[in-house]
Amino acid sequence: MDTEILIVDDDRDYLDILRGKLLSAGFKNITAMDDPTKAAFLIEENNVSFDIALIDMTMPEMGGLTLLEIIKTTSPRTECIMVTAINEARVAVECLKKGAYDYLVKPISQEDFVFSMRRTLEKKRLLDILDIEKGKVLLQLSNPTPFKPILTRSKNVLRVLKEAELHARSDVPILITGESGTGKELLARAIHMASLRSGDRFMPVNMANVAGSLFESEFFGHTRGAFTGAENNRAGYLEHTSGGTLFLDEIGNMLPEMQGKLLRVLQDGEYTKLGADSHRRADIRFIAATNADLDRQMNKGMFRRDLYYRIRGGWLHLPPLRDRQEDIPLLAKQFLKSHGSGKKRVEIDEEAICLIMAYHWPGNIRELKSVIQSAANLSQGAPISAGVLPDHLLKKKSILKCANRTEPASIVPLAHIEKRHILSVYEKTGLNKSQAARLLGIGLNTLRRRLKSYGIT
Repeated sequence: MDTEILIVDDDRDYLDILRGKLLSAGFKNITAMDDPTKAAFLIEENNVSFDIALIDMTMPEMGGLTLLEIIKTTSPRTECIMVTAINEARVAVECLKKGAYDYLVKPISQEDFVFSMRRTLEKKRLLDILDIEKGKVLLQLSNPTPFKPILTRSKNVLRVLKEAELHARSDVPILITGESGTGKELLARAIHMASLRSGDRFMPVNMANVAGSLFESEFFGHTRGAFTGAENNRAGYLEHTSGGTLFLDEIGNMLPEMQGKLLRVLQDGEYTKLGADSHRRADIRFIAATNADLDRQMNKGMFRRDLYYRIRGGWLHLPPLRDRQEDIPLLAKQFLKSHGSGKKRVEIDEEAICLIMAYHWPGNIRELKSVIQSAANLSQGAPISAGVLPDHLLKKKSILKCANRTEPASIVPLAHIEKRHILSVYEKTGLNKSQAARLLGIGLNTLRRRLKSYGIT
């Protein structure tokens, strides 16, 4: 996670202590300064901005409140946490009045410190998401590397990725919705890699395949002798994923009796192995995904409303491929590139690209990948043409749409001109073959043969 943090404290030993606490919590981009005047100069004159600033209250050259005012004036999007040895309400109130988000008293426990940092990041995340919705910020990722596998030029998808990056900064549960094949698991993995948990495990679990009777054993694990057949201790998904991210795919297919047990884990942050007496802490980031209509399922009593609101701490919706057509050629070329590694590069001709763009892709990216790879196999190294595309892409609507597109100013083969003219007349007659044949001045059987050669029956 690319969170930029500034620490300012004239006590170099305590500066090292705070830096160590941040490093142990997974934060990496830390600027530590023992001179508040230099910190002020860095922010005011060099226009350097930070996500969070940790500021000591009592420093000889410049007081913490003065530095706080400079930061909030110059870089209002920087959230500030004041650190002090004085535990007085009036001091805390003064800090909050001047724009600080939190106030910590030395000595600071690791638990309180991390809680404050995460709460501050959560506030910043929510404000940034509001700015995205209002169109106030550029849809530019500050840490694009985790999201590189998601190819897109679509503004709608870029907005989703930017929100995903902001959500990754906290441990808030996330719900990803979208049709089958839109890349929900790919997005979940990217969020994991952009988070503080990237060094730990990402575990996908298809909830549709988890039987209700085995839920507790699969998720919580069990001890030896917990039930008939439990011959050994067994770790569940929660224990295996500790410190990492658990991806609950197809959560809409989760049985009602399992939903309540999952809800308790999300609410309490604890679970108990079958056969054990003590609780275990669930140190896990939950990401769920579904292609189901959860609103409809809740109205039917098939999905718990309380679980829905608990799992939907952040909501990301991936649009279908038909609503991001500008990405189709980009994705097709990438699938060809990965399919033909070590072989001659395969291209796609203009007519095939047009048919691919005109198709509505109900199976989304997964279907596109399958079609492109199949066509590459059939083309045997030659450019992919309409002839090697599957029949369901060669529909009347798609062919007519391609026939009516504007051609670039170049020499066009006579057969292409004839085809475009025949299909244009055919469309204008409302797909009436007899009327089209009369207008074209050709026999009905001749027209039928022409249309059949174009893939229209």
